[in-house]
Amino acid sequence: MSLHPYFDNGGTIAALAHRGFSVDGLENSMLAFQAAVDLGYRYVETDAHGTADGVAVALHDEALDRTTDATGKVADLPWARVKLARIGGKEPVPMLQDILGTWPELRVNIDVKAESGIVPVVDAIENTGAHNRVCIASFSTARRRATVSRLSRPVATSAGTREAAAFFLGTLARANLAGALKAVDAVQIPASAGPVPLVTERYLRAAHAEGKLVHVWTINDPAVMVHLLDLGVDGIVTDRADLLKDLLVARGRWQ
Repeated sequence: MSLHPYFDNGGTIAALAHRGFSVDGLENSMLAFQAAVDLGYRYVETDAHGTADGVAVALHDEALDRTTDATGKVADLPWARVKLARIGGKEPVPMLQDILGTWPELRVNIDVKAESGIVPVVDAIENTGAHNRVCIASFSTARRRATVSRLSRPVATSAGTREAAAFFLGTLARANLAGALKAVDAVQIPASAGPVPLVTERYLRAAHAEGKLVHVWTINDPAVMVHLLDLGVDGIVTDRADLLKDLLVARGRWQ
């Protein structure tokens, strides 16, 4: 199957450091992304919101309150205010453009969290020419499409929640799934929804038959990592980049 260059990793497992790597709660900071790079990670996952004046920032929540020493919704604040916030009281909130520009070989999975982030994310990608090493994801299919449609060149894409759910239900019903995921390159889903396993042999066979890759989030237990690798997933997103790397090295599958 023909894949976007983002996925061209020599056939190894895509190991994605979730919001970078920090055991000190400094998620989505430049320090956390540097730590992932220092471990040898080629892929990281991050989230994006847009400030009131159109700057894309790497932050999971819509507000600064949980992760930083500041308060307020990012979409209501100018960059001049947001850049003063400190993650964990220590690290500044980074611009997405700085993440894309600082590590020009790093592949970045970007979850566009709100409509306010659409144009700023596009600007960050265009300004850095990062199209070949970006995957655009969003729980909202409409947000993903709105982002991708504004880009001058194709980027990799991942299914939204409704698309992924419809595909999963189709596998249970043994429905005809031809073309069900034609708009995306990959499906990124949790391993389970409560007691219901989502990533199964049947699901993986169906996704691979459609030429789609399956990445699973957010897996921090090595035993679950082993199970998923044995099933044949294509990528794992983790907060414990150190543990996933050790496991992949031990199995001879480190990227």
